[in-house]
Amino acid sequence: MKIVDLRVMRGPNYWSVKHPKIIVLKLDLEEQTHTLTNNIPNFYSRLRKMFPGMQKYRSTEGVEGGFFKAVEEGTTLGHVVQHIALELQTMAGMDSGYGRCYPTREENEVYVIFSYQEERAGEYAAYAALRITEALITGEKYKLWDDLERLHEIREDEYFGPSTYSIVSEAVSRGIPYIRLNRHSLIQLGYGKYQKRIQATMTSCTACFSVEIAGDKNATKDLLADAGIPVPKGTTVYTQEELRKAITWLGFPVVTKPLDGNHGKGASINITNLNDAKKGFQEAQKHSQGVIVEQYITGYDFRLLVINGKFVAAAKRTPALVVGDGVSTIKQLIDKENKDPRRGIGHEKVLTKIKIDQHTKNLLKSMELTLQSVAPEGQEIYLKSTANISTGGTATDVTDLVDPYNILMAERIAGIIGLDICGIDVMTTDIAIPLNETRGAVLEVNAAPGFRMHISPTFGLPRNVADPVVEMLFPHGQLSRIPIIAVTGTNGKTTTTRLIAHMVKHKGYQVGYTTTDGIYIQDKLLEKGDTTGAYSAEFVLKDPTVNFAVLECARGGLLRSGLGFQQCDIGIVTNVSSDHLGLKDIHTLEELAQVKAVIPKSVSPDGYAVLNADDDLVYAMAEGLNCHVAFFSMDENNPRILKHIAKGGLAAVFENGYISIFKNSYKLRIDRVGDVPLTFGGRAKFNIENILAATLAGYISHFEIEDIKTALRTFIPSPAKTPGRMNLFKFPQFEVLVDYAHNVGGMKAIGEFVNSLDATHKVGIIAGVGDRRTEDFYELGYTAAGIFDEIIVRLDNDLRGKTAEEITEPILRGIEEADASKTVKLIPEEMRAIAYALERAEPNSFIAIFTEDVTESVRMVEHFKVIQDRKMLVD
Repeated sequence: MKIVDLRVMRGPNYWSVKHPKIIVLKLDLEEQTHTLTNNIPNFYSRLRKMFPGMQKYRSTEGVEGGFFKAVEEGTTLGHVVQHIALELQTMAGMDSGYGRCYPTREENEVYVIFSYQEERAGEYAAYAALRITEALITGEKYKLWDDLERLHEIREDEYFGPSTYSIVSEAVSRGIPYIRLNRHSLIQLGYGKYQKRIQATMTSCTACFSVEIAGDKNATKDLLADAGIPVPKGTTVYTQEELRKAITWLGFPVVTKPLDGNHGKGASINITNLNDAKKGFQEAQKHSQGVIVEQYITGYDFRLLVINGKFVAAAKRTPALVVGDGVSTIKQLIDKENKDPRRGIGHEKVLTKIKIDQHTKNLLKSMELTLQSVAPEGQEIYLKSTANISTGGTATDVTDLVDPYNILMAERIAGIIGLDICGIDVMTTDIAIPLNETRGAVLEVNAAPGFRMHISPTFGLPRNVADPVVEMLFPHGQLSRIPIIAVTGTNGKTTTTRLIAHMVKHKGYQVGYTTTDGIYIQDKLLEKGDTTGAYSAEFVLKDPTVNFAVLECARGGLLRSGLGFQQCDIGIVTNVSSDHLGLKDIHTLEELAQVKAVIPKSVSPDGYAVLNADDDLVYAMAEGLNCHVAFFSMDENNPRILKHIAKGGLAAVFENGYISIFKNSYKLRIDRVGDVPLTFGGRAKFNIENILAATLAGYISHFEIEDIKTALRTFIPSPAKTPGRMNLFKFPQFEVLVDYAHNVGGMKAIGEFVNSLDATHKVGIIAGVGDRRTEDFYELGYTAAGIFDEIIVRLDNDLRGKTAEEITEPILRGIEEADASKTVKLIPEEMRAIAYALERAEPNSFIAIFTEDVTESVRMVEHFKVIQDRKMLVD
């Protein structure tokens, strides 16, 4: 078996709208094509032994153990790969429960679909699942732990930490979208101008100088002491001589810790002699040149959490420890503790496994113990000097026990340091008694406190501390989303996108939009190219100046990685016609329609899908949608339209020469088609459809009719406004059209316009795009012969894997079979083909250039026009 193709979906996609984060694996089963699991000796028993956790998989049986039953009775190996990929991620702390298998057109190939939490882990799981399945087939031994260890590393490297995850989850539960800005914890909450950012538990509201103060433990201590907050007496030292003098002043016991440390790294506590103090000094200097030496305060370690000036939670933290039983060695007790199902690697579970490191060994040595020592029954043996959860410690929620004095103290500290999210480490014998009465002290203030101990305490009540964070960033009633209009279809989507963007800008919005020409922010081209995928959509949604997005979404991006957003407010489908068939396993118009249908399926429940009622496949997309639907049609008497408006639906139609909206059986006339420049006096019928869709988008967005009308009249088609879309140039004796139309549907639409002209000689410069089918090339030639008197066949610069003859031969054959009398010339280079046509243009002729390079084609036509105009002046 081998992997033929692997795609990572990051948003709603052809395979699943509900499960946006999936791996799409195309698997060639090769010699195992017809092999079922019950045909392989001992396959079931080996699989069950390797993955006992799969017992919970219901599979198609619908009951626990359903997958194992299917394996025992005989299922496909693609099905096995799917479930192993899911279980590997689950075993590594990334529970991923969605999966499917689909046949392809090739008998030996299947699609294996499974969800992921972290995409690199999903990719790794795909290849590992294949290796494991092959080992199960052959009976070879397999080191499963190597894969799990690698998946654990990926998870710890790239997956959200518990604090970040809690905030993101809370935001999502409130309908606030998020975008991950890097591989670490930098997250954007909200879109466009309404965005806020978090990194772990620091936010875009966190003051930089407050973080610096909290990071400077001496500065923090001085500020708190001046405000009457109990703090330990201490000083900062840089040499061992200074250390000795400090201890003479303070007396034992003392604590040493790095001046700029965090998470308890390099800290040593309860030091009772100078030799241990020197060791603690050396350990601290691994993290910071300056070392804090201060009194050791006895008691328990508590963390108080203040968010937006309010106390929200408290936890008692206990360092990693084991309790002697009089029989087991300390090493055995640690191993037993690490078997607790709540303990995992890093942040994957509520608790972290206890790691035996040099610090642990040193602590044991100070107690005259080793890992092989047997501790008396009931004796507590501390294995770490700090109580961090990340080093194996435990947490007990004590929020309801905190004395009001201590609550006020915590809120005052957050204000003194200036932190919006503030973690305060307190040492005291009893948090239910005022700190000044227990002789306790504030040890540290943390600018990015971990939430794990509060959201998942070992003991006590979990606290949703992410709620006040999100409430602080997005108070009730504050917007987090910007309106999103998504446009797809085979033809017309770029023009529709640009027209809507123009309409939105006219209303005073700062609009960002994406097209096949590039990404535009407030009408400025920032990235050139075919920018109709997920990356381009996110580019717009991440821009802090944008408050309205209009996004063209093409099939390529949808099949490559899915949408760049979870939901849109308006989803438009212009049409579905033959194009790109045979690519990425989309072979039929029905399959292509399913790809385009991702857009209306992603419309929010209170939004609108805007669909072409004249297109059977597009009209059918309305079935089962969880949103409002509006239709548009070139025929006001279309039965589908009449049925829809009879039920109180919304529609836009072309009637009696007008663009009109039907609402509740009332007709609202927007403008006369002949007065809208984009229709070229009503001759460009295909653009009327685009205008209908755009008009509906404006109306649904609550734009005034007069504003929609003004936008339609001020949208002037030109190379600058609509590059490659009906760019018409009038010469003294002939006309030239430059258009990007690159499929039969586009050519037919242009053909309707050409046929409405009075030109006596019509010339078409055409080309076939290399990644199309032979029948597409043939139909292109056949269609061109029905429109033009003279045809010049050129080639694209990139033939996309085909030879020139493979493209031109079926085009020429199509022309020949349609009308052998047509004048045909083959000129491979596009600019030479254009120059040839322009130089030989007849009076009253019309030249249609179907271009690959819009910019260069327009430049050549404009240059030729300048020369012609000069000649006219001279004459």
